[in-house]
Amino acid sequence: MKGKFEKIKGVIPEGCDGILLTSEVNQYYATAFAYTDGYAFVTPKETYLITDSRYIEAAEASEGTVKVLLKGGALKELFSDLGVKKVGFEDLCVTVAELQRFKEQFADIEFIPIGNAVDKLREFKDDDELDYIAKAQSIADAAFDHILGFISTDRTEKEVALELEVYMRTHGADCVAFETIAVSGTASSMPHGVPRDVKVQKGFLTMDFGAKYLGYCSDMTRTVVVGKADDDMKKLYYTVKAAQEAALEAAVPGADLAGLDKIARDIIDKDYPGTFGHSLGHGVGLYIHEMPSVSGYRPDVKLTQGHVITVEPGIYIAGKYGCRIEDMVLHYSDGCRDISASPKNLIEI
Repeated sequence: MKGKFEKIKGVIPEGCDGILLTSEVNQYYATAFAYTDGYAFVTPKETYLITDSRYIEAAEASEGTVKVLLKGGALKELFSDLGVKKVGFEDLCVTVAELQRFKEQFADIEFIPIGNAVDKLREFKDDDELDYIAKAQSIADAAFDHILGFISTDRTEKEVALELEVYMRTHGADCVAFETIAVSGTASSMPHGVPRDVKVQKGFLTMDFGAKYLGYCSDMTRTVVVGKADDDMKKLYYTVKAAQEAALEAAVPGADLAGLDKIARDIIDKDYPGTFGHSLGHGVGLYIHEMPSVSGYRPDVKLTQGHVITVEPGIYIAGKYGCRIEDMVLHYSDGCRDISASPKNLIEI
């Protein structure tokens, strides 16, 4: 993987000599090197990675096509050598204290806010990025297949979550994409419930998890039944499944994202009004939640080449149980693909 120099240089504000990146995720986007202490400075001609001695050897050996400088006085020397007068900065993630420090340290330089200019670039993935996300999802799919043979009422929710994470880490993932959710019984009514140190309860067991591969995330949710599902549970489950399948079918190039949300919501609201409280989905990339939002609040956003979105309707009945099913849709140059391969028919364990 190489940094996205060509993309980032295109959003350098007119009159600026470069962009100073302080966001760790955008530093990785620019340099293809993961580090937690330093800066990246992108000029119209080059990307510079400034870090300390803990990372310098690894950074110099990385595949990214960047110049690596040792933190200390390096940034001041670099600005002086390049004759820098104006610098774009990430005002959405720089603290007031940090900006004040920059202005004091570089009194002759004007700092220009760039808002979310780089974040917007990350919304649209190139083919390599899409392939990394698809690989991350394939690892998560394999983990789901594995966990079906692990789940029992003798395991705790924490043990199920940990088993998913260990499997992904030992089968190609860099790490997990986010804190794994595995909640059962009445706790399944909480969309982002935290796994408990209690035995898996009979009824719905919802598992929301994902892998990271080369920094890129996957995100999936599957709900299974521990024991036997009664008629009410089957109706609820297959309502969620129908809502998801209808939205997935409509997820074609140019689709209105607010319209996708409405398709799923209308199906759920017919029999379970008010039980689907969150948006239909979100973008996925270097962050697990990034642009675009798949919700009714952004009616102007269309499904565009390079987009990655989740489609994850759910029904949650407080104090009783809940169910969610989640796939990822990737918009490649030749169309949209649902890359989540795990089965969605009701599974009873």
